[in-house]
Amino acid sequence: MTATAPHHPPAADLADRLARARLATASAGMDALLVTPGPDLRYLTGYDAIPLERLTCLVVQAQGDPVIVVPRLEKPAALASPIGDLGLEILTWGETDDPYALVASLLPGRPRAGLDNHMWAEKVLRLRAAMPGSEQLLGGTVLGELRIRKTPDEVEALRRAGAAIDRVHARVPEWLRAGRTEREVGKDIADAIVAEGHVRVDFVIVGSGPNGASPHHELSDRVIQDGEPVVVDIGGTMPDGYCSDETRTYSVGEPPAEFREFYAVLLAAQVAACEHVRPGVTAESVDSAARDVITDAGYGEYFVHRTGHGIGLETHEEPYIVSGNTELLEPGMAFSVEPGIYLPGRHGARIEDILVCGDTVGERVNLRPRDLVIV
Repeated sequence: MTATAPHHPPAADLADRLARARLATASAGMDALLVTPGPDLRYLTGYDAIPLERLTCLVVQAQGDPVIVVPRLEKPAALASPIGDLGLEILTWGETDDPYALVASLLPGRPRAGLDNHMWAEKVLRLRAAMPGSEQLLGGTVLGELRIRKTPDEVEALRRAGAAIDRVHARVPEWLRAGRTEREVGKDIADAIVAEGHVRVDFVIVGSGPNGASPHHELSDRVIQDGEPVVVDIGGTMPDGYCSDETRTYSVGEPPAEFREFYAVLLAAQVAACEHVRPGVTAESVDSAARDVITDAGYGEYFVHRTGHGIGLETHEEPYIVSGNTELLEPGMAFSVEPGIYLPGRHGARIEDILVCGDTVGERVNLRPRDLVIV
């Protein structure tokens, strides 16, 4: 299977997102949302604009129609995107114009403006200079609330991403063997991520032996040895912009007995957390469902990160499955469940699935077996 052309939501869906963003902006007491290239812009307009030093900025006003400011040379790209079917007003600027003054002219006075959370500091500061006395706020408080509940179409996109990365994990035993380096295995995996339908490889972690005890190890030239556990955490972005993320743990030959013991604990913890997912429970209670199993077995100090993170147009977004997050789960929320146990200098293990909170239970979109895979 090969990657296909980018897929965009229907214009009606994008128009609805923009309308909801305008209402949410007003409800938050903001005068406007200012959104530059990135996942928020793609969510609202379908435009996967290239981040450049030249300013592209969507202006969603609490009162009035949205407008997008783009460099003149980028107008054809904007029109070729779903913006062309949205009827969105496009204001262009030339190389010697001041685009920040153009944005400011749309928001007279001292507006309270929400800026997308990933806006470059350079653009934040230049917008501040162009609108003296204005108040800049985090637009993520508005946009995060819109994006956190996935529509049925978005859930289907996550299912496609989950199935694609499942197919890659199914092939990992082909490449994982003693005598190869993590980097060599990682290259095979990266090639397969694209071959199975992704347009971009976002990350490849192959943590063998002691490297498996570092949750975000990625790759090295370390040679994989017989009898070693290997953590493989991989993900990419699909043509529609939605992300995959899945971790399975393998062993090249028979692993140490202690590893099998704590892997059984980890599997029980991951299953418990997945089964706990349903509407009305808190995000932190999902973390506790996994953490309590690991702690009760004596491995609590070796579970060093949160249990999960939201996923959608970004690999990491809201909701975060972590102690202290008392947000109630609702249908459409999508996130990882990925407890891990890491023994420094020895080895580690992690099991990760993406789940979507349904009307009554959680749905796993990753369906590979979760047992330890011996290759």
